[in-house]
Order: sequence, then structure tokens, then C-alpha cells
Amino acid sequence: MMDRTRPEAVAIEGVFFCKNAATVVKLGEARGAVIALCAGNNLPVYEYAPRRVKQSVVGFGGAEKEQVRKMVMTLLALREEPREDESDALAIALCHLHSRTGVAALMAKPI
Repeated sequence: MMDRTRPEAVAIEGVFFCKNAATVVKLGEARGAVIALCAGNNLPVYEYAPRRVKQSVVGFGGAEKEQVRKMVMTLLALREEPREDESDALAIALCHLHSRTGVAALMAKPI
């Protein structure tokens, strides 16, 4: 996939509170695999807190997932409603894009 898409950077969601230990382990493993793959390909990884993603896309850090999904659809002029994981990924990408333009570009540093 990396050879086909040739990304210049990767944006991921930061760690968030989760009550289910099994879910935390699975998310941690997936996150670690992504970061390791990126490191192996010399790709910078940027991390954004869930509240920052919501703030960037909706304008309110406490927004509900449905609000984020609707705003993603509006900003990207999507005709079909994305699945929840797709919407989350697109919101993180939009947050990264917003963070890499203007004055905000001076603040974001890869992890």
C-alpha cells in the first residue's frame, strides 16, 4: 500500500480513555504496528488528540461522532455517508491538513 499511495506523512489519533482492557491492547498493537511501519519507511507520524480533531473539523472539541461525520461529508462534498471508521480517518486527515497550513504549521511536530 505504501508503494502505491506514497504518503508524505501519517496522522493518527492520540491515545484516549477506554474502559475495556482488551480493546486497549488491540488498539495499542495496531497503533504500534502503524508507527513501526512508518518509521521503517522514514515517514513522519503526527498525533492529534480526539478533542483537537473534533475542534478542527466541527469547531467544538466535545462534538458527537455523528456531528463529525456530517461535517466531514460537508467539507469533502461526499454523497454517501462514510462508515464510522472511515469518517474518523477522514476527520484526522482534515485536522492534519488544517494543522499544516498557515500559522498552525509552525506548531505541529511529528512524534
